[in-house]
Amino acid sequence: MITGGCFCSALRYQIDEASYRVGNCHCTMCRRVHAAPFVTWLVVPIERFRYTTGRPDVLRSSADGTRYYCAKCGTHIGCALASHPESIDITLGSLDDPSRFKPDVDVFTDTQLAWTRHLTGTP
Repeated sequence: MITGGCFCSALRYQIDEASYRVGNCHCTMCRRVHAAPFVTWLVVPIERFRYTTGRPDVLRSSADGTRYYCAKCGTHIGCALASHPESIDITLGSLDDPSRFKPDVDVFTDTQLAWTRHLTGTP
């Protein structure tokens, strides 16, 4: 079982053990919401993800995106896209053991900060 949660542990979740796609998102929306140069996501089929403690607050960040976060500590846990309703993106940093996963794709590289290219291996 893959486990994770927010900083204060008010939100906890489980993901069924499997192989998942992992990607760095360089879109301006992820950068703003997370106050970070990019965000790394674990892409999980929705039926393999469940909250075990607490319920997240919701932020409609766009017509397509809904983000889930802890109202107590502010940790962002997930993002669901209307264009991909079969999956939920889970922030890699919220996993109990994020070292198990390595990004295999970079998306929205057209808005990627140039100084991060050496970090992600993006040409």
